[in-house]
Parts: sequence; C-alpha cells; structure tokens
Amino acid sequence: MKELTIAVLAVQGAFREHEDMLRRLGCTPHEIRERADWDACPHWDGLILPGGESTVQGKLLHELHLFEPIRQAIRDGLPVFATCAGLILLAEHLADDETVHLGTLPVTVRRNAYGRQLGSFSQNIDCGPVKDYPAIFIRAPYIEQVSAKVTPLAAIDNHIVAARYQNQIGLAFHPELTDDTRIHEAFLDLAKKE
Repeated sequence: MKELTIAVLAVQGAFREHEDMLRRLGCTPHEIRERADWDACPHWDGLILPGGESTVQGKLLHELHLFEPIRQAIRDGLPVFATCAGLILLAEHLADDETVHLGTLPVTVRRNAYGRQLGSFSQNIDCGPVKDYPAIFIRAPYIEQVSAKVTPLAAIDNHIVAARYQNQIGLAFHPELTDDTRIHEAFLDLAKKE
C-alpha cells in the first residue's frame, strides 16, 4: 500500500510535535517551508496546519507564495487538519477582527477566547467518535458560529472547540501535545479515503 504524503506547514509554531505524532503512526511527514516544498509533490494526501501565531503564519503564507496553492488545494478537497492557529487560518470570519486568512471553513472563530497564556488548561472531552480525549488548550480560540453545513465535533461550556466541514477538521486544542494518537489516526483515515 502506498504511503500517505502528508504535508505539514512548517513556517512557525508547533509543527514538529505533529511530525512526531505522524512518525509514531508510521507516516513520514513532509515539511512545507517554501513554495518549492509544496510544488515537489504533484498530489498531497493531506495537510496539517499547526498551532502557533496565526498572524505570523498568515503573513508567511503570502510572503512564501504558499497562500494561493494551499487555499486552492483545500477548496479542491484536500483533507486538512488544523489546530489552534490553524483553525484561525481556515476560518471564514474572526470575531471582532476583519482579518481573513485562507477562509475555507464556514465558521466564526474568536481568537484567544480563553485568555492569554495563563488561560491555558486541559480537559477530557468527547470529540466526534473519539471519547474521553485529553484536550490541551493553550491561548485557545473557540468557534462562535458555524454554518448549517458544518458538523460540530466537541464543545466545552456551549462553545464549539472542534468542527468538521467536508475534508476540513478544525480544532481549538493541541492533540499533538498529548500521547493520545486517536485524533491524528482519524485524520489519516480521512486522508486515505480521498
């Protein structure tokens, strides 16, 4: 069976932890640092947008000429797995902010919804079919609104913290910082089906 080609945006943020998780699952990650890295593969099976600083990542996507090809690939159905800042990059709308990055996920996201670094916490949640998952939130956003086409996957105190739309999965938390591989496994299963 052909190994999956999973791209990991590696311009800033917690990309190494995602790569470590992929390796644990027998998948070789491919770092995307510049346009040539993206263009090196004619067909990606999936893309991970990691946590970090969404403003910096958004700026670098433009500067490195990655913005348009990545946005088009997502629009064309590329499975994408976005955590924290990655969720902000995908969102069509940000609460109290006119900024739009990739804008492919029809949700409204509130940045730093749980406060700054001191507002970080962990809590076990049910995330779609994955039950009792140890979710870690760091300066986390949450999803304020979803379109009718979006499936909420998890919520805390009536705030959506995970959602799926077509082949896009957006999480407010950091599964790459746990020892639990189940959510990454679910993403790889999605990538295999495409």
